[in-house]
Amino acid sequence: MLLKRCVDIALSFLMLLLLSPLLVLSAVLVWAESGSPVLFRQERVGRNFRTFQILKFRTMQVQSAGQQVRIGGGRRVTKVGRLLRLTKIDEFPQFWNVVRGDMSVVGPRPEVPEYVEIFKDRYRNILEVRPGITDLASIRYRNEEAILARSQDPLREYMEYILPIKLDLAEEYVRKQSVLSDLSIIVQTAVATLFPTAFGQDE
Repeated sequence: MLLKRCVDIALSFLMLLLLSPLLVLSAVLVWAESGSPVLFRQERVGRNFRTFQILKFRTMQVQSAGQQVRIGGGRRVTKVGRLLRLTKIDEFPQFWNVVRGDMSVVGPRPEVPEYVEIFKDRYRNILEVRPGITDLASIRYRNEEAILARSQDPLREYMEYILPIKLDLAEEYVRKQSVLSDLSIIVQTAVATLFPTAFGQDE
């Protein structure tokens, strides 16, 4: 939708402007603790299966930054990175992905190509829309890293349990998407970020 795209661009430019001091501070802290690169780039699958490089502040040691499923509590995560993940500030560079047209502010979270290929039939419908910075699954699984950290087999837990539920929520979003539903998700995301206990913890 043209209206959605216009709102995405306007909101993303506004957020990048308002958050610029925080973005600069975060970049300096990442660099001061563990050097460069400050940003972490990873290939994700976007609308119509077009791949793009998602942007995040790097939260892990450089040699460990390729980990696909993030598991909290490990030695790989830096001290600054732990704080950035907790507050979701590590995701803020994705507003630039939105400006570039890779993503939307609200939409199904983009996955890595390997996982998309496994569930390709389900992604055919989901990837008719741009992936987003936040969605229903981002709210439900805000504590995903803690859930995976408790599992004896995190990758299996993610592939067999968490990801299928995320796909259910993504399909629901595609069916019911509207300006009002996007606004609701943005508000819920803000509340979940500012008041983490408001939504509890998914088990």
